[in-house]
Amino acid sequence: MAASMGTFAYIARDPSGTRVSGRLAGASEQAVLAELHARRLAPLQVTAVREVRSLRRGVSIRVQATAYRQLADLLRAGVPLLRALRLLGRGKSNPPFAAVWMKIADAVADGTRLGDAMAAHPDVFPAIQLAMIRAGERGGFLEQVLARMATFLDHQAEMRSKVVGSSIYPLALLVVSTLVVVGALVFFVPKFKDFYAKIEVPLPTRIVMGISDALTGHALLLGVGLAVVVAGVLWLRRRPRVRRLFAEYQLKIPKLGPLVRNLAVARFTRILGTLLENGIPLLTSMQIARDAAGHIVLAEAIDEATEAVRAGETLAGPLGSSGMLSDDVLEMIAVGESANNLPAVLTTIADTIEGRIDRMLTILVRLLEPLLLLGLGGIITFIFIALVVPMMKMGSSL
Repeated sequence: MAASMGTFAYIARDPSGTRVSGRLAGASEQAVLAELHARRLAPLQVTAVREVRSLRRGVSIRVQATAYRQLADLLRAGVPLLRALRLLGRGKSNPPFAAVWMKIADAVADGTRLGDAMAAHPDVFPAIQLAMIRAGERGGFLEQVLARMATFLDHQAEMRSKVVGSSIYPLALLVVSTLVVVGALVFFVPKFKDFYAKIEVPLPTRIVMGISDALTGHALLLGVGLAVVVAGVLWLRRRPRVRRLFAEYQLKIPKLGPLVRNLAVARFTRILGTLLENGIPLLTSMQIARDAAGHIVLAEAIDEATEAVRAGETLAGPLGSSGMLSDDVLEMIAVGESANNLPAVLTTIADTIEGRIDRMLTILVRLLEPLLLLGLGGIITFIFIALVVPMMKMGSSL
């Protein structure tokens, strides 16, 4: 299984014997040692740094995209890197993010490379961004990398907003439906309790009355039970075997399964294509894209494909064994490998699948709306009939 990217602090000596220190992102300690040797640094100490995710939650993808685009524009206009970083550090719209840029500027002023200075803040800058920045620095095309990264992050933000936006209405409808049903059971049904206590009622009425009694008389116990169930589900989701089973079952759900599959494949191909376009080696790019794919079945296929590529084989074969990628996508990847234009092909695949996802989301939302409304209507009708039928029977007997 491919190792996930981490951050390592190092102390080394340069060719002149000067002691230098900094941080590097890498898949393993061995990868970091190899990177240090490639920079002609003699490592003295390399230690893993625990990543903290707190600040990154407060920095949106669009804010990061704007910062990278501003930095690219400033460099393109001839502004020196250090001055451009300090301009970002004086930003007012997001003070915590601006403070990070100011720290990066101070590190660059002390002679640290931009990629290494950013790697000191793994809570803000993920591995994919660090890899692209370092590739741009090594290749002398940092401006282009920053502009591409801004475009890439805009793509991510747009895709996320489509998914979230399409989910808002069904979720709101589900919440309202639940509140209506619970309100009816808690406030309306109990008014019939004394009346029906004196007569024999049918099974539907007993069911409704039983649920109402549970909600009104044992609300605290039900709340504790629900909390225990939720905590148990969350705990089980962290178990690798359960996560694997859940991921497989998720793919089999009609309409939802193809959507989840396409989301994971689009994310993987977009990230892999973007990294390759910016000069990141294939194996390193696949390790980063694997961690960002977001689906365990696809991640396992990427692990197999990584080992195959390392052994000199093609990429398309192992990816196809997972069943996550459709035949047309695998054929395009195979053609891209043989024609030596894999980055452009992967980006094209991502564009195609994202268009497909947009259509699938529209269809799914259109299906969910009537289903939720029918479900709500069915439950309300059941409650109404359960309460009215005994009254009708009494009336007919009289």
